[in-house]
Amino acid sequence: MKPERLKVGVTLFVRAGQQSLWENGIFQNCFFLIMLLQRSPLVESAYLVNGGDGRPEDAKGFLEHAPAPVIDLPTAQEKLDVIIELSAQLNPDWGRSFRQRGGRVIGMRVANDYMIDIERMIFQRRHGMLVSGTPYHTVWMLPAFEESCASYYEHALRAPVRAMPHLWSPMLLERGIKESALRSPFGYAEGRKRWRLAILEPNICMVKTCHIPMLLADLAHRQSPEMIEVLRVYNSLHMKENAQFVGFAKSLDLVRHGIASFEARFATYEIMAYEADAIVSHHWANAQNYLYYEALYGGYPLIHNSAYLGGCGYRYRDFDCEDGALALREAFVEHDKRLKDYRRTAHAFIATLDPCAQRNVEHYTAALAQLYD
Repeated sequence: MKPERLKVGVTLFVRAGQQSLWENGIFQNCFFLIMLLQRSPLVESAYLVNGGDGRPEDAKGFLEHAPAPVIDLPTAQEKLDVIIELSAQLNPDWGRSFRQRGGRVIGMRVANDYMIDIERMIFQRRHGMLVSGTPYHTVWMLPAFEESCASYYEHALRAPVRAMPHLWSPMLLERGIKESALRSPFGYAEGRKRWRLAILEPNICMVKTCHIPMLLADLAHRQSPEMIEVLRVYNSLHMKENAQFVGFAKSLDLVRHGIASFEARFATYEIMAYEADAIVSHHWANAQNYLYYEALYGGYPLIHNSAYLGGCGYRYRDFDCEDGALALREAFVEHDKRLKDYRRTAHAFIATLDPCAQRNVEHYTAALAQLYD
């Protein structure tokens, strides 16, 4: 029987020890989804459900701005009508018990689990998504992963799959900037004679790595030697001991000419405020991610290969380094001239991602209602 209005929870993995909102995108996903659910006419109340081994009081810096109360799994078992598995995976026994008392279980997937899981199975790395037998009523996923993941989810998790809009708001980015008390403003500053380039891919699996951006930046440097002041490759320190990566890097003119460096991980707003003018990016079947939205919000030139940015940035063909170098050189020549239009287009696109946008609220509300059809 469908309740008149629903109590909905979204799982969050709170671990013991220090935890940052910025260490990956899934915590932001949880916050944005909660913000949307609170605006749904079907939802009476929304909660974050701690499925980790830490206590909320141990993660005050992480949770002090949480948009909803945090409850534990035993409380969720008794209190909720719907559980959305997002940051923390549910124990299948918990899921079966929840279903038996009439609850609905949604698995929400916001990464390219097929590619990540297969890579980890083959190379015996720590697991990603578990095919555990949790009894889902449905699986929600992002449109960018339909081609590679929809059938994988449907048959491995044995549940129907539905594509859902990606959600993002600059609210958390602005809060991070404010709390960091940046000495330089976040936002593109025009007029530089040479660009400082940043590559910010995580380099932890094949879907987002630095290799294509390094190659296309190097080609652009060979074609226009006066253009690049420095190339900084972030999230790459762990690869500096890999002989194959070192050989790859040393083959590039940018490295041989001493204008490339390899750096640790920092928040995007810290990097762009102090050390970079443009971002060169690449994905493999991972076309929707927060890095793109942060760059566009700041008006920064984004050289990318995503088909999901509404015409924003400077797009190149997927694995085509020559086309990527052309896009980078075009950005260098054109960006300052068309900055006002670039920002206007970017902000119009970002508005379509807003968790509070009526269209997005209606889409998620319809998906919730379908659970009871």
